[in-house]
Amino acid sequence: MQTSSPAVEIVDNDAQLLDHVLRPYRENCRYLKSGVLSVSGQPMNGGVATATCEFEIPESCYIDNTGHFNAVEFNICYNQMFYYIAAKAVQDKLFAPFDAWSMQDYWDRQLPDILIAKMSSQFRRAINPKRFSGEITVTKVVERARGTGAGMLVVADTACRFWDEQGGDSRGEVKIAITNAPLTAG
Repeated sequence: MQTSSPAVEIVDNDAQLLDHVLRPYRENCRYLKSGVLSVSGQPMNGGVATATCEFEIPESCYIDNTGHFNAVEFNICYNQMFYYIAAKAVQDKLFAPFDAWSMQDYWDRQLPDILIAKMSSQFRRAINPKRFSGEITVTKVVERARGTGAGMLVVADTACRFWDEQGGDSRGEVKIAITNAPLTAG
């Protein structure tokens, strides 16, 4: 880990963690190639966490070549970025509530409990899917008790964008709900 200043922590790509995060995906659907995180404060208290990522889609996993990045690929790439930023937050204890989780807590919840509650996307200019960049920013995190014996509910507000070297541009906002989250409050 490197620290660029007291306020912003930069965390380099972790290829081993990324490989583990992408294990649930078919080989031809592992589009996320790398991600570098920066954390400035706590998203639970007005801070933000951002992952800047590199992607490659040599061939779509579900359709003949459209020649451009599309809504299905937007969703898949977003999921991969969120899974990576959350796993990195757990592993490196970067921000709450993920800093109180174990890696096993994360792996147990990655697929069944991390849900997209709301998603909006805009496609402003076509993106070449062969090689492009993306960014996810966690702007707000709220943790709520769900009742006696139930796990916590974690809600994360995020923004994302994708771009390529030719000026391609797509953006979105996504609300994540993590059900059955580990109890972290003492």
